[in-house]
Amino acid sequence: MPNASSTPDTRAQRPPMHRPLRWLWLAVAVVVLDLATKYLASSLLSYAQPVEVLPFFNLTLLHNPGAAFSFLADHPGWQRWFFAIVAIGASIGLSIWLSRIKADEKLLAVALPLIIGGALGNLFDRLVHGYVVDFLSFHAAGWYYPAFNVADIGITLGAAGLIWESVMGERRRKKAQRT
Repeated sequence: MPNASSTPDTRAQRPPMHRPLRWLWLAVAVVVLDLATKYLASSLLSYAQPVEVLPFFNLTLLHNPGAAFSFLADHPGWQRWFFAIVAIGASIGLSIWLSRIKADEKLLAVALPLIIGGALGNLFDRLVHGYVVDFLSFHAAGWYYPAFNVADIGITLGAAGLIWESVMGERRRKKAQRT
C-alpha cells in the first residue's frame, strides 16, 4: 500500500461540477422563506408573548442583536456591524468554494447554499433592523432552547451537511481509491 506522500491528489483528478453556481437557487429560496416567515411573525405576534402551538413548541417573537444564543447581545452595537461583515465574508467565501466543487460533491452543492442563504437572511435583519428576528421556540420541563428562525435552520442544516461530507465523503473517496 502506498504511503500518503506518494499518493496522488485524488481531488485534482476528479472532474469539476458542471455549473455549480446554479445551486445558489437554494440560497435564494432560504432567504425568501426566511424573510417571509419573519415578516409574518413580526406582523402577527406580540413581542415576547408566546403562542403555544404544541406542548413543547411556541411561536414567540424575539429580537436578537447578538449572534447564536444571544452571544454578545448585551454590547453597545458594534456587534451588528461585526456580524454583518462576517456574514458578507462567509457568503463570498462559500460562493467561491461552491464555484470550485467537484462533480461528486453533491452534498456540498446543497450545504453551501443553505449556509449562504441563512447568512444573508440574518444579514438583512441586521442591516435593516439592527437585530435578528427569531420566533421558533422549543421547550421542555421548564427549559427553553434559544429562539431561532428559518435562516438559522438553513445554517444548521448546511453545517451538518459540511460535517457529513467531510467525514463520509473522505471515506467514500478512500474506498474508491482502493478499488
